[in-house]
Amino acid sequence: MKSSRNPLDIIVSAQKSGQARGITSICSAQPFVLEAALLQGQAYHKPVLIEATCNQVNQFGGYTGMRPADFVGFVFTIADKVGFPHQDLILGGDHLGPSVWQDEPSETAMQRSAALIHDYVQAGFTKIHLDCSMRLADDPLGALDIEVVAQRTAQLALVTENSVTQSGEEEKLRYIIGTEVPVPGGATEHEEGVSVTKVEDVKQTIDVMHEGFLRAGLESAWERVVGVVVQPGVEFGDDFILDYQPEAARDLSKFIESQHLIYEAHSTDYQTRDALRNLVRDHFAILKVGPGLTFAFREAVFALAMIEDFLFSEAERSNIVRVLDEVMVQHTGYWKKYYQGDEGQQVFKRKFSFSDRIRYYWTDQNVQGALERLLKNLRRQAIPLSLLSQYLPRQYERVRAGEIENQPHAFLLDRVMNVLEDYAFACGNY
Repeated sequence: MKSSRNPLDIIVSAQKSGQARGITSICSAQPFVLEAALLQGQAYHKPVLIEATCNQVNQFGGYTGMRPADFVGFVFTIADKVGFPHQDLILGGDHLGPSVWQDEPSETAMQRSAALIHDYVQAGFTKIHLDCSMRLADDPLGALDIEVVAQRTAQLALVTENSVTQSGEEEKLRYIIGTEVPVPGGATEHEEGVSVTKVEDVKQTIDVMHEGFLRAGLESAWERVVGVVVQPGVEFGDDFILDYQPEAARDLSKFIESQHLIYEAHSTDYQTRDALRNLVRDHFAILKVGPGLTFAFREAVFALAMIEDFLFSEAERSNIVRVLDEVMVQHTGYWKKYYQGDEGQQVFKRKFSFSDRIRYYWTDQNVQGALERLLKNLRRQAIPLSLLSQYLPRQYERVRAGEIENQPHAFLLDRVMNVLEDYAFACGNY
């Protein structure tokens, strides 16, 4: 590795020396989630890895309405708010490639992918997950040939290297490769189990990708490939969680010990603390989490809404739970194809699904107004401890212990940080 001070290089080196070290990858644009992650990083004096996906942030705005430079400014604003140093932020681009443009011919899709990556790198993203595993409109039917995946990946790696703003800045770039990528945001159907990546498949991926980089004259870039995405056997969806089973991934874990890479594990949301720790021990050292954090945020908002119902008249209340559902019913694009069942089941899933499609609606103007009103109401007076005990028992204990203030903002952050504590434990932060 070129820079032993790079946090990802440090994790790779620790893993290769037998230490169970890892890093949490925060895949979210939710302001409370990002604030909680930065506060935790500040508390442990650790770098924080925050990632944006190609669907979430791209040159056309993505579903957040943000371009790469906008997202960087958004994160920096939150970092400044909490006093987190910019130099300790690692910004990552997830699933960078033609995923957004799968319905377009390969030439057009790859041109758009190149522009996407150029914008990400110029904005300051340094951890780049190159994902060209998807079939494009003019590709033959069936699974995409691994050689095509490798050629396209190397093509985008060359764009990445050429997109840095100053000579030598490419040494800051770190790459993640891998074709066996779980569906972003969780599975769309109920699953009883998922197949762990076969050793021969990940070996082929590494070998073919390596050859593709070398053919493109990217020897130095290959030295900065730090991880490969595989399926360790974890997944979640609308109504299920598949827990990590170390025995099922034993051969996969053993194999990577002979490589210069570590694994990146997607969809680790809702795994237990011990399961997360076992993943890091078994070299799945980059733990990606997103919906599990916004789910925790949603839980805290709903708890505060129930407290509000007891303290304020109907005319004064935010009615945020009702507002959210009304907005989701009016704009079905982010949840309709994910939530099956009759009307009653869909009503339940819109609020409580592990897929947490509700996370796409927090930026809606009506929802934002309701959330602001909820927080404003609950700031007007201290929440009675008896109601905290009923609806936010962990936060009740922390208020009693003098660890957090009796304030709604603090409760939202603490609920998210409670989840992140499991990741901090797993990654060896304490």
